[in-house]
Amino acid sequence: MDAIVFGATGFIGRSLVAELLGRGQRVAAAVRTDTLTPWLLARGVDIAGLTVVTADITRPLADLPEARDVYNTAARYAFGLGEREARATNVIGATNVLEWAANLPALRRLVHVSGYRVSAPSGTPDYAALGAYEASKFEGDLAVRALAKERGAPLTIANPSTVIGPGQYIGLAGLVRNLWEGRLPAIPGGPEVFVPIVTIDYFARFLASIPESPAGEHYWVLDDATPPLPELIRTVADHLGVPGPRRSIPVGLLRRLPRALTGADPETLSFLSTDRYPTAAAHSFAAAAGLEMPPAEDALRVWADDLVAERFGTAAPGLRPYGFHSVAGSRTWITGDRHTPEYVLLHGLPMNAEVWTPLAGRLRGPVLAPDLPGLGRSAPSDRPLEEWLADLMSPVRTRPVLVAHSLACGPAMRYAAAHPDRIAKLVLIAPALLQAPGPRSARSAPAAAMLRRLSVQRLADTLHLPSGPEIESAAADLRRPGVARRVVRALRTVHAERGSGRELLDRVRVPLEIVVGSADPLAVPVDQRVIVLPGAGHYPQLTHPAELAEQLESLSDPLRR
Repeated sequence: MDAIVFGATGFIGRSLVAELLGRGQRVAAAVRTDTLTPWLLARGVDIAGLTVVTADITRPLADLPEARDVYNTAARYAFGLGEREARATNVIGATNVLEWAANLPALRRLVHVSGYRVSAPSGTPDYAALGAYEASKFEGDLAVRALAKERGAPLTIANPSTVIGPGQYIGLAGLVRNLWEGRLPAIPGGPEVFVPIVTIDYFARFLASIPESPAGEHYWVLDDATPPLPELIRTVADHLGVPGPRRSIPVGLLRRLPRALTGADPETLSFLSTDRYPTAAAHSFAAAAGLEMPPAEDALRVWADDLVAERFGTAAPGLRPYGFHSVAGSRTWITGDRHTPEYVLLHGLPMNAEVWTPLAGRLRGPVLAPDLPGLGRSAPSDRPLEEWLADLMSPVRTRPVLVAHSLACGPAMRYAAAHPDRIAKLVLIAPALLQAPGPRSARSAPAAAMLRRLSVQRLADTLHLPSGPEIESAAADLRRPGVARRVVRALRTVHAERGSGRELLDRVRVPLEIVVGSADPLAVPVDQRVIVLPGAGHYPQLTHPAELAEQLESLSDPLRR
């Protein structure tokens, strides 16, 4: 084997395996359980050079394929661990890997992944003060270096800072989550606190390149240009369209206050430091290897998009690509093709763009599906919905079919009337302005508090839908500050505008179709043809996606010709 990677199913290990395979190497991946192969296949990685082997580094290693380069990316990265549990991987496991590697006849390099806060030439780790994770990493770092010197092993240590990227949900991700969910009242630490980052793609390339360099180096791999923590938080808050905290709280006070009050894990507080790190050797090596870090602010924004799309590790992303963009002066969550969509899909209440996921996969053309302003993951806008829609459509170079559901039908009709040259057809699904009003209780002041408290199953029952990822996504958004209140406000707006639907229909000068479920009929007679989906209710895109896709495709076929 060209290389063997221990900890190959971990956040760093799996990306390193993908990088090595991409370089044409033969790689052995040492794992306890093979979750690696599906992960690689899902990302289109060619696994022809991969061999998966079973290994438990907490025990002495044997019967593994020999390799030229050995990487130990295995670590127990968690807070609140017991000392024995943390040492099993971070100390004993690390020395077991080195003992095994030192006996390989053709060993070129052993690369050990340590940490930017724990690498020091000497010392004794204080488990009580540091916590089991950091102390065990400190002890493991010392033990590996001492054993490598004793055994004459060609060792290189990589000390990464906070590694960010898709799939990283701990550490700094917890702070981003609190910011996103409105639970970060103050910035932890002072104005010069430095929590540096490095992206997983860059770090994997860095690790893969190390064996070409001389042994014995200790590389601190981090971006010195990472903004201080207060500025970092502001950068992420501005990108997400959420208010950032204006106050800060000193680390010393955080240590004294009860965790129940601050929400801060005591083990994370030592990372709130103003320390800087010796990165010159890593930068010199990276330049020689042709490696370049992406700008820190850009990397943070991309990672924030990933965290929101993945619900901080609780859900798989729906439509791709995804991310926050500025539309009509507000931060808007947009999924799909922004420039050449064949369909533009506008959701209704209380959903977000995820509601279109079952349908989008059945349509032949690309789609563009945003979260409406103030709803789902999008920040509020101070402009009318049809003006926001006009700005959303400004980069679109095609004449798509505009598909609107429920609440969105009114703004879609107004947009179509004002911009008939921008769309090929308008399709209204369960248009709220043409249907019977819902219960008055849904528009009452207590309704917002009720919506925030709804479980996924209760929300599904309320909407007469089976629970699923789209309902889970909507429920998560409703718990965010202000979203439920804006849903109720939108319901009141729709109720106040009922009766204007017929007038709006008369203003539309593009081909128009209306689709409803048989269990959710129109209450207002219309002259236009109405397509009725048997058995469907108010959300046919969820309950009858195949039938709805068939109707949309048939409506679009003449446009394609």
